[in-house]
Amino acid sequence: MPIPLIGLTTYNQKNIYGFPIAALMHKYSEAVMEAGGLPVLIPAGIGVDGIKELVARLDGLLITGGGDIDPDLYHGELHPCLDGVDPRRDAVEMELIRTAVVVGKPILGICRGFQAINVALGGTLYTHIPDQYPNAIKHNYDSETERELLAHMVRIEGATRLMDIIGDTEFPVNSLHHQGVKDLAEGVSPAGYAPDGLLEALEIPAHPFGLAVQWHPEWFTHLPPAQRLFKALVEAAGR
Repeated sequence: MPIPLIGLTTYNQKNIYGFPIAALMHKYSEAVMEAGGLPVLIPAGIGVDGIKELVARLDGLLITGGGDIDPDLYHGELHPCLDGVDPRRDAVEMELIRTAVVVGKPILGICRGFQAINVALGGTLYTHIPDQYPNAIKHNYDSETERELLAHMVRIEGATRLMDIIGDTEFPVNSLHHQGVKDLAEGVSPAGYAPDGLLEALEIPAHPFGLAVQWHPEWFTHLPPAQRLFKALVEAAGR
């Protein structure tokens, strides 16, 4: 049986010589390979026709973490803490997500990818949680030193695909974001919450496998919840 091909979105960076490159932390591709899939990196700059062709050839998609999404895409409030906005990446990911949803291609979003799925389908974001979400707990732990810190619990909603995958109602996660989902897109359902009520997981009930989480499970593939999440994506892609 062929190994499922999983497309992973990348971010734009420069190498030591100052030349533009498509980049991605190895943790994402390693998580896909550990789950039995074969990662394929997707650079920014692909046109609409190319994206449709790419989605047709891939077996599944992983929308990865990274910088902030352009608030113009969801009529969001401008904030001085906005960082890493990349219109080329936004354009590719929005089209990838919408195409994958239309054709029913398995898709998993992580952190920025969680937010991107909501925005692509018509939802909105808090551009800076500490200033816009009352009584918020700390969500923006240090990305350099606290990626493996289990920062808070997530409560999984019953009767959801995520509950079926994880097999538990509550477990600890890391937290490396300063933005979050504000208004859910139409056709998207909540699947998990942080202790302060902020949404931490969403899914698309009418989709064969449309799921996204706000935390970074790629840093915990030695733990069952993360293993099951990536395995579920690869198995869905294999079908």
